[in-house]
Amino acid sequence: MTSSAPAPRTGTPPVRTPHVGLVILALAVGGFAIGTTEFASMSMLPLFAQGLGIDAPTAGHVISAYALGVVVGAPIMTVLGARVPRRRLLLILMAMFTLFNGLTGLSPSYHWMLAFRFLAGLPHGAYFGVAALVASSLVPANRRTRAVGQMFLGLTIATVVGVPLASWLGQAVGWRWAFALVALLGIATMSAVAAFAPEVRADDHASPLRELRALKRPQVWLTLGIGAIGFGGLFAVYTYLADILLTVTRMPLHSVPWVIGVFGIGLTAGNMIVPVFADRALMRTAGVLLVWSIVTLGILPFTAGNVWTLGLNVFLIGIGGALATVLQTRLMDVAGDAQGLAASLNHSAFNTANALGPFLGGLAIAHGYGWTSPGWVGSLLAVCGLAIWAMSVTAERRDDEVAAEPC
Repeated sequence: MTSSAPAPRTGTPPVRTPHVGLVILALAVGGFAIGTTEFASMSMLPLFAQGLGIDAPTAGHVISAYALGVVVGAPIMTVLGARVPRRRLLLILMAMFTLFNGLTGLSPSYHWMLAFRFLAGLPHGAYFGVAALVASSLVPANRRTRAVGQMFLGLTIATVVGVPLASWLGQAVGWRWAFALVALLGIATMSAVAAFAPEVRADDHASPLRELRALKRPQVWLTLGIGAIGFGGLFAVYTYLADILLTVTRMPLHSVPWVIGVFGIGLTAGNMIVPVFADRALMRTAGVLLVWSIVTLGILPFTAGNVWTLGLNVFLIGIGGALATVLQTRLMDVAGDAQGLAASLNHSAFNTANALGPFLGGLAIAHGYGWTSPGWVGSLLAVCGLAIWAMSVTAERRDDEVAAEPC
């Protein structure tokens, strides 16, 4: 008998290129651009809410629109691009990203901004999915998570540098200029990818149908569930962090980007440290990160009154963001031949979390539980993610036992 869980792709030799570091750097620039627009939009929520004449909960719908674009776009873009060479596909996706972020900065009204944010989200998941596959193809199998983590450093460094810079720019000269900055970063990404990414032809056997086969695998769905539910708490807190700092911690507006930068330092530290453990024990590391999030999100209401305790708490919450990198590698292991779709769906899952977390956090605030209530909401979401993780581990062990039985 055979196990229904596919084995990791450990026998595929790495793609030969003399500039592995430069390729990963080029891919990371795209992650920096995407991270800047995704997280800066959350931190600038009070600014464009005021500029467009809407309240904060309504402005939160703009954040959800981008997340919805990622959820919808990741599978569609990946399936349509199944036979497109990866380098060319990366350039197409980043061109779309650049165009619609530029148009976001020109939005004449709330409804136009809502539409442009949805369109800007369409290439997000597919870009990260293809970039993760390219990064992992450059190194031996036992270093895949670290390579993906290095690519994701662009996103995490964006929360340290790009988001505070965009937030400062938004406060200094207007939020529209922050999206102009993102469009410039998109152009820089296209230049770097064109210069350094290897020319790898599409798989002759690739097809939309083969990519869709990933959806038949239970472990793919369980892994996506861990991300979609368990990661929601991080977004629930991050979306309302600026409001927490202004109303609970009572910090001046100009100091908000610095605390948000602390969150980014936590994300970056997590993406540098956690993949080393994940390459040795992938699912165990995922479980530890979920428990970590349960605790760090749950204590937020008790730390928000003081900038120093809140800053430490935000840093620790950021470390839990390494779950994205861990689950990216997990999807490569369980997807079989449908690597592209599975890799991109990871970002559909996390942007489902990006829509779910702020929505539930906003409900808690609207019902009078206070600005810090998203911390408790997030902790409960991490508990649910841990339950799905336990289901995945149990199912995999059962399949392994069945596979070990004599036929």
